[in-house]
Formats: sequence, C-alpha cells, structure tokens
Amino acid sequence: MGGLTAGIVALPLALAFGEASGAGPIAGLYGAIIVGFFASLFGGTGAQISGPTGPMIVVFAGVFAGLSGDPKLVFLAVILAGILQILLGVLKFGQYIKLVPYPVVSGFMSGIGVIIIALQTARLFGHEPEGKGTIPALISIPGAVSDPVWIALALGLLTLAIVFFWPKSLGKYIPGALAALLIGTLVSIAIPGAPLLGDIPTGLPSLIIPTISSDAMFLVLEAAILLALLGAIDSLLTSLVADNMTRTRHNSDKELIGQGVGNTIAGFFGGIPGAGATMRTVVNIRSGGQTKISGMIHGALLFAVAVSLAPLAAQIPHAVLAGILVKVGYDIIDVAYIKRAHRGPRWDLALMIIVLGLTVFVDLITAVAVGVVLAALAFVKQTADLQLKSLASAEPRTDNEQELELLNTVRGKVTIFDFGGPLSFGAAADFGHQVREKWKDGQVALILDFSRVPDIDLSAIMAVETIAEDAILAHKQIIISGASGKVNELLHGLDVGQKIPENHWFDDRLKALQFAIASLSDKPAAE
Repeated sequence: MGGLTAGIVALPLALAFGEASGAGPIAGLYGAIIVGFFASLFGGTGAQISGPTGPMIVVFAGVFAGLSGDPKLVFLAVILAGILQILLGVLKFGQYIKLVPYPVVSGFMSGIGVIIIALQTARLFGHEPEGKGTIPALISIPGAVSDPVWIALALGLLTLAIVFFWPKSLGKYIPGALAALLIGTLVSIAIPGAPLLGDIPTGLPSLIIPTISSDAMFLVLEAAILLALLGAIDSLLTSLVADNMTRTRHNSDKELIGQGVGNTIAGFFGGIPGAGATMRTVVNIRSGGQTKISGMIHGALLFAVAVSLAPLAAQIPHAVLAGILVKVGYDIIDVAYIKRAHRGPRWDLALMIIVLGLTVFVDLITAVAVGVVLAALAFVKQTADLQLKSLASAEPRTDNEQELELLNTVRGKVTIFDFGGPLSFGAAADFGHQVREKWKDGQVALILDFSRVPDIDLSAIMAVETIAEDAILAHKQIIISGASGKVNELLHGLDVGQKIPENHWFDDRLKALQFAIASLSDKPAAE
C-alpha cells in the first residue's frame, strides 16, 4: 500500500519535473521509475522513496540548457554523477555530507523553492519564459502578467486552489496533486485553448550511448559533481526524516551507493536524475511502507503507467503542471524557520539569506561553498572567543585544594593557562598576546597545562614557540604540564620543545606548580 500510494503521488510530479527540466515529461517518468526502483533495491534507507526532486531538476534544467539539449552529453553528466555518488558511498563520505550546517541547507533549499516558483510563474499565465535560467524567467513575468492566456490562468489558479486546499480526508484516497492533474486536464478538454504538453512517446526507453566532447568536458564534469553532491545531500536529509518517523537508523554510505546506481542506470536510458524525495517518503511511511519493497513497487507502478497510459498525458495543460510545481516550490521553502528566524541567532539568519541569494542569482555550487566556509569561520571565531575568554581569566579549572592553596600564596606571580580542549587556530593567533599581557602585570612564571588537550595543530605549536621565545627574551619561566605523548612528540618534533628546558616538563600540574614556587623562592628545583 505504501508503494502504490507513493507511486500515485509521484506520477504528476514526475511528469511536471520532466517538463520543467527541458527533457520532456517521459524523461521525468523514466527517472522516477529507474531511480525509484534501483535506489530502493541497493540503498540503505528502508522506507525511502527516490525520484526526481525540485533541487535536482533546477540543476538538471541548467545542465540541459547549457549543453544545448544534446542527450549524449546531458545524460553523460547524469551517469558520471551516479558514478561519483557510488564512489562517495564506497569511500564512506556519507558521514561528512551530513555535516552541512542547517542555515546553509535552509538557504539553498529555500533558494531552490524560489527558483522553481520563478520558472513556473509565466507558465501559469499561459506563456513560456524567454530564455533559460532564473533571471530570464523573472524578467518574463511582467509581460506574461500583462497579457495572460485567460483559460491557462484559470486552469493554473484552479490547480493552485486544489493543491493548497485539498481536504486531508480526501487526500487519504487521492492525493491533491493527482486530483489537480485529473481535474485540470478534464476542464481543459471541456474548455480548450490552454497550451498542452502534446505528443509523448510511449513504450520502453531507448539506450543512450554517451559521448564526450573536449569543448563540453569541463561543463559536463562540473554538472556531474554538482548533481552528485546535491543528490547526496538531498537523499541523506530525507533519510534523516525517515529515521525520525520509523525510529530506525539508515546506512548513509549504502544509501549513496543505491542513489548512485539508480542515477547511473537512469542516465543510460534517458531518465532525469533523482534523489530521496521527502514528501513521497513521508506518504509511503504513513501508508504503511517500511521496507525496500515499497520503493520498488512505486517504481513498478510508474513503469506500468509509462508503458500503457503515456499518450493520455498529451492532454495535460502546461498551466496545470506549473500550478503543481509552484506548490512543490512553496513546500521546499523553509517557511517554518523563516517565521521564527527573528527569534534565533542573527548570524544564522544572515547566513541563510546569503546562501538563498547566491542560490537564486549565482549558482548552487557557489552558494553551498560560500555558506559552508562562512559557517566554519563563524564556528572557529566563536570557539576562539570562548577559549580566549577562558584563558584571559587565568583561573584554572581545578577542585584540588592543594593546588588552590599554592596558587593563593603566589597570586600575581604564577599563572596557569588551562586549555579546556584542542587549542583552535583561531585562539592560537591571540594566545601570545594574552601571555604578554600577563607578564606586563608582573607574572614571573607561566604554566601551560595540556592535560585536557588530546591533539595540537601547527598554529598552536607556533603559538607555543612564540611564547617560549618571548619568555627567553623577558627572562621569564615557561613550564609545561600534562602534555600527552602525541602533543609532546609534536612539540619536540618541530623543535619547539628544545626551547623549553627539559626540567620544565611535568606530567602532573601540581608538581609543575610546586616547581614554579620553588623557583620563585630561589630554592633548588629538586626541592
């Protein structure tokens, strides 16, 4: 039941996505069949339904236009994208793809929703966008609005009303998108005049033998990488949704392999690429689907439709599919977050808006790359600020009464810098400044406590070297405590340890503190 219901929901979306991609409705149907079946068969998420999705179609439409619709080049990009996804799974990259921050995901998904709506708005009024891409589509909207094809506009508005307000009670038996497709097509037959899809090929898909052109090689590779990464992110996000609903845990790497197999085979048979589809997966689970069988049945149902009923799709108006896609675009936009974003961190909202803008007006690769870099830099800055704030206080984290008593006796002369974890390169840049400020206040000895530091990077090592050199020039003492084997090895391996006397290295902070106090009292270090 889950597979049958998901297949019914997928039918109008597959046709609409195929038409929007430029490859034609039947290519959308083949993509849903092949990706849906093989991604379920080889994937790692039991209840996931795969097929053409909004994000993938936005990218694929750009690829189709950029390669002048040449199927041998266009579907070569799809095949390479599938192979890259398989490699990502084999090399176990699934765990890293899920690390994309939420504001970045929200921004580029919302941007894709905006693009889908922009591309379909002119079609709602009975006109085709002038040129390919988001900007030409936006430019064509005023002309389409000022000179509408009234029957197309009426069908589009009827479709929007159905997909947005279709009763949930009826949705259990017939999904809103399918109802809009059927009702809109019947009204179009009764009242002709709206642009239609026209003839659609039927029967089995033909095999496509891809070819490569040196002139188009870079564009094909760029498209393949983008499709692979976007499909991987889209699929794994949907897998997380499925996990939450079924209380199971998916296998990220196996899911990437399944998606890759599906997209590779789809490319050989002229099917548009796909990924895990959140709405269809949710419908599948709510209808009882729990295992891979549901996704395979969903593909089999669509195959039966493609073989027998494809000619009937010729009567579907463009405006009806446009209305269905506008609803898809709206569902992709992260409305839930946008409504409450003003109550959350301002930087996250700014990052989301930046990624959204880059997605709509530049491209997805730039948007995601810039978003991830900015998010990483913001995280490093936040971590560095917290570490520097902790270091500036010069109050070590200790409940040891003996250590506290010793520190009180030499307050103002001995400082312990207690690192609470790995010293980030963001904090390392200002670490030397923090130390120099303490020496200006009359500090004589400085204890660097590495007890809680499991690892150290080059930036931190260079910071320690700077501090050691400053100590030599200022005739101050640097004492190291708690440096683990790896930290000790790295410090000595880069010759930093040689600048600090060997009798200034201690495994225990209490012993380091006792040594510092003994030095202040001009007593032999052994005491």
